[in-house]
Amino acid sequence: MKNGIVEVTISKPDGFVTGISYHGVNNLLESHNEDYDRGYWDLVWSEYGTPGTTGNSERIKGTSFEVVVENEELVEISFTRKWDSSLQDHIAPINVDKRFIMRKDVTGFYSYGIFEHLAEWPAFNLPQTRIVYKLRKDKFRYMAVADNRQRRMPLPEDRLGKRGRPLAYPEAVLLVHPVEEEFKGEVDDKYEYSCENKDLKVHGWISHNLDLGFWQIIPSNEFRSGGLLKQNLTSHVGPISLAMFISAHYAGEDMVMKVTAGESWKKVFGPVFTYLNCLPDQTSDPLSLWQDAKNQMLIEVQSWPYDFPACEDFASSDKRGCISGRLLVRDKLLSDELLPANGAFIGLAPPGEVGSWQTESKGYQFWTEADADGYFTINNIREGEYNLNAYVTGWIGDYQYEQLVTITAGCNIDISSIVYEPPRDGPTVWEIGIPDRSAAEFFVPDPNPKYINKLYIGHPDRFRQYGLWERYTELYPKEDLVFTIGFSDYKKDWFFAHVTRKIGDDTYEKTTWQIKFKLEKVQQNSTYKLRIALATANVAELQVRMNEDESEKSLIFTTGVIGHDNTIARHGIHGLYRLYNVDVPSEKFVDGDNTLFLTQAMTTLGAFNGLMYDYIRLEEPCLASNFH
Repeated sequence: MKNGIVEVTISKPDGFVTGISYHGVNNLLESHNEDYDRGYWDLVWSEYGTPGTTGNSERIKGTSFEVVVENEELVEISFTRKWDSSLQDHIAPINVDKRFIMRKDVTGFYSYGIFEHLAEWPAFNLPQTRIVYKLRKDKFRYMAVADNRQRRMPLPEDRLGKRGRPLAYPEAVLLVHPVEEEFKGEVDDKYEYSCENKDLKVHGWISHNLDLGFWQIIPSNEFRSGGLLKQNLTSHVGPISLAMFISAHYAGEDMVMKVTAGESWKKVFGPVFTYLNCLPDQTSDPLSLWQDAKNQMLIEVQSWPYDFPACEDFASSDKRGCISGRLLVRDKLLSDELLPANGAFIGLAPPGEVGSWQTESKGYQFWTEADADGYFTINNIREGEYNLNAYVTGWIGDYQYEQLVTITAGCNIDISSIVYEPPRDGPTVWEIGIPDRSAAEFFVPDPNPKYINKLYIGHPDRFRQYGLWERYTELYPKEDLVFTIGFSDYKKDWFFAHVTRKIGDDTYEKTTWQIKFKLEKVQQNSTYKLRIALATANVAELQVRMNEDESEKSLIFTTGVIGHDNTIARHGIHGLYRLYNVDVPSEKFVDGDNTLFLTQAMTTLGAFNGLMYDYIRLEEPCLASNFH
């Protein structure tokens, strides 16, 4: 495909992108790689019922090629591969149609895919699918993910052999003898550059010696799994640029798409836009290419849904609808006044339990952010039935509208004012943290100087450094964290992750945190409520006790073993949100000094068993006089 600006070479009928020519450069992709290892779609799949997030890796190889559209304005080509029973156990039981579009006078090209599973085909799991581009390592050295997350990157060989030393897991490598001295002593790990879907709209690479940029632009979140807070990989050492559609990162097996026997499924992933740009002259700042890529991203976002894809399964704007309204919050303890849900995230997702949008990947999701007065509009929604969901910073829990919302072509639904009443039984005795689904407000330590990424020194995302979990043992070598209400400050005294303590080589022990507080007078023969919102969990068990030892009899509550988010190891600050509402009988309290014990009891993974808190609150018993 070529339009006089860009030329893209794609193998037939495989559908592998083997070359991208632009601005006088013969190939921006790594020509030393095999043809199938430069630009490609891939997926991970497994048989239905297989546990975990791994499986068979498959580079999607087309078996049939077709020119779908060719005219003066654009060309669209298709590379399909069909499944039949003779291929069972060899490839995922789905049909795949990989599409590429090149338009007149456009500096780049579009890619999208149509995945389909027929009801009579075998059940299967789909943990991941994505597009991968591997660029020339001699040309692309500067990576940009956000305004404050961009840097010159190491070479891929810096991670190999004697140049790099693998750390606690293969993705994290300490650069001990890199080709260039500037990277010596740094940790390279692709997870340090992950990003939430809501902020992941453009990322890529700049070549300073070619004065050009290579960018992935994702104009919509509708086809990505897990909603706005889902975190995905972006670009990393290679140089590699990714467009992630489904992944289990920061969520675990709960996020794996599972298609059952007798279930038909079809989904369109994309289109995404591979954008190329160059400097107007040699005096221009190469970093202006990033600003130009952001501007182009805004153009693509405003153009969504595109009007040029030929596939009927991609819903054009005339086959979509709209919903609007206002979300208000009533905290019945504060007053009867309805408060605007300032900055709430509101979205439509396929029908499911409250909060199930976090792990939904089969269908489409459509999200927006409410304004300061709680008003919202969601445009360009595909036809279908949805739950209307919301979450609001400052309040715990999830909102779900009581009725299903049916979107039809051209509809404009106004649901007027809807009210979220967050969980509340009584007045707050004490609280720790901010209910925002993140542990970012808590104490994040400085990294070990031996394991740093220079980008994140003094950075707002200080949690993205390697090995922060090890700092807990250094801070609390013998005794665990004790937090005293009224004296301690959660920004300084509440460690961001409740992890294990290392007591020897590959030996770890459970940890018990204490919250000390005073009750002047216990309300007898009543029930207090403890709200524990978790920002993430990874093979963790949270046990709760009050004023008693660690015997089983004294246990008030346990989560059981929960979570496979792996957020702690992957430098995240949240994974899946979980809220627990625990009844605490008044006889567990005493007048005066009380202590709440929080034990993270799992040690099977060593350093990586653990959880992060979002917010904790103790409420007094419910009395009619407390409420308005």
